[in-house]
This record gives sequence, C-alpha cells and structure tokens, in this order.
Amino acid sequence: MKVVLASRAEKDYRSILFVSEDRFGEKARQRYAALIEQSLRDIEENPERFGSMKRPALLSGGARTYHISFSRRNAPKPGVQEPRHFLLYRRKRDLKRGRDIIEVARILHDSTDLARHLPPDYRQKN
Repeated sequence: MKVVLASRAEKDYRSILFVSEDRFGEKARQRYAALIEQSLRDIEENPERFGSMKRPALLSGGARTYHISFSRRNAPKPGVQEPRHFLLYRRKRDLKRGRDIIEVARILHDSTDLARHLPPDYRQKN
C-alpha cells in the first residue's frame, strides 16, 4: 500500500520543517525530515506496526496514530534526539486508482489536543 499525504498533512509537514530550521538550523531540519520520511515508510510497510495505536474513543474508521519516535532506529544517523510529532492516518480506498492507500491526514505535535485537530471524517460519531 502507498502512503499519501492529505493536503492538511502536507501543510503540517512544511510547517514542521520551517519551524525546525528556524529554531535549530538546517542540519536539524534535514534530520527531522529524514525521520518523518522514515516514519511514513514504516507505516507503509506495516500500518499496524509496533507503536501505532487505535484510539476508539476519538477516532473512527480504523484511524490510528503513530509517534515518529518509534522510527528513530530505522532513520539515518545522526538522528533526532527528542522527536515530538505523530502521524494521524488510516487505510482508505483510493477511488481514482482503484486500490487501498494509507492516508495521512495530519502530522501533529505531541502536545496537541488531538480531539480539537481531527478532520471531520476521522471523528468518532456519538
């Protein structure tokens, strides 16, 4: 299955890298980008891998979260010491291509209130 970033996740990604470079420099931005990209490859390889979590109280439709820190050992060295972001994703049918994909809806800071930043179609219906 292929990983596809939703438009909001693409914006998150660009923003994360901008802030990383602004605060910590170009090399730090490159390391963080490499870690996020490794995280995407890891969930592409196994969407239910160790570290991924269902959050049934919040998330619907098989959505999961995965903290990028679980991909540190697979990322290029030197690595990121304290990664602070997680992926929000789910398996989804791509009607244009007629196949299943892994849609990453958001890339969020781990201090973010997940419930406030969920896309509407990821919210658990009460």
